[in-house]
Amino acid sequence: MSTPIKRNGATNTRSSSKPANLNDKDNNTTQTSQSKSVTPTNSQTHPLLPTSLETLLLAIYPTTLILGSLFSLLDPAARSAPYSALSQSHPPEYAPSYFAQKRNLFNVYFVKIGWFWTTLAFSIFVFLHPSTGPSGRFVLTPRRLQGFIRWALVTLWWALVTQWFFGPALIDRGFRLTGGQCDLVLSEEGRMKIKMGDSGARELLTSAACKAVGGSWKGGYDISGHVFLLVLGSAFLWLEILPVVLRHAGVREERRIRLMGGGAGTVEREKSVSSLSQGNREEDTDELGARGGVSAPLAVAGLSWWMLLMTAAYFHTWFEKFTGLLVAFVGIATVYFLPRAVPLLRRYVGMPGL
Repeated sequence: MSTPIKRNGATNTRSSSKPANLNDKDNNTTQTSQSKSVTPTNSQTHPLLPTSLETLLLAIYPTTLILGSLFSLLDPAARSAPYSALSQSHPPEYAPSYFAQKRNLFNVYFVKIGWFWTTLAFSIFVFLHPSTGPSGRFVLTPRRLQGFIRWALVTLWWALVTQWFFGPALIDRGFRLTGGQCDLVLSEEGRMKIKMGDSGARELLTSAACKAVGGSWKGGYDISGHVFLLVLGSAFLWLEILPVVLRHAGVREERRIRLMGGGAGTVEREKSVSSLSQGNREEDTDELGARGGVSAPLAVAGLSWWMLLMTAAYFHTWFEKFTGLLVAFVGIATVYFLPRAVPLLRRYVGMPGL
């Protein structure tokens, strides 16, 4: 009687252990599949917010301003050199560095005409890099058209802030709203003209107009046009080339967008649809065009960073530099992050690499 019981017990033991092993395998398979399907935390970023890499990239700008400002405080030559609040720089004869002089070649031929170099570098990228269309051929593909729409919007923001805003530019309007004006208006002759109703004396509303008649700005708060230009131009170039640089390095796409149906998803979903409708141009088959297209924006962005560091070290107050950075970020956020959350806007503006 004991033998059958043992045999049956052994049989029962073997039969019960087999399903247990199967269950363990099933559990392991389920856990593995679940772990594979888990989306990384950084991919859950709201469409309006930058990705982790974009955050690091944009953080370079305030970090550069802080480093430059600290250098001006710690460097004995910069700390001891006289500083003119009127000219927002060190007097040329006391300039602690070549880059502290307003007439240095990089300032005159690069920063002063910075938007020309930004536009040139972007055009080289658009017409040489194969991700936007046939390399070296002046064919207006949908990606190139949307790229130039983004360039036009950023250029419009640059013009409104520094050149014209239904009259004086936003920089000049802000300066006057905070109490600043051309020093010629403060002269005895200027006051007499104002009393006599000469609006021309009062309407020296722009920095260019004031300097053209031998005057200078006094009073008020003036944002740093150099910081604004250098940040806006280089960030524009970086965000345009970043998707192709990351793809070439094999880095996974992290940008998220708001879909037409109201849900949120990764940009890869819309990119696949775009590739099917426009033809797949993701392969950088033209190696020379790919390198040449990216080299120009990298060169301009790199020199812009260096001049931003020099501006932070030798020009403007901290408040002027911070406001210049903030105004530049407003333009960048409007053109590059807002369309991710607004599908209708994205249809016309597009996204780099999409």
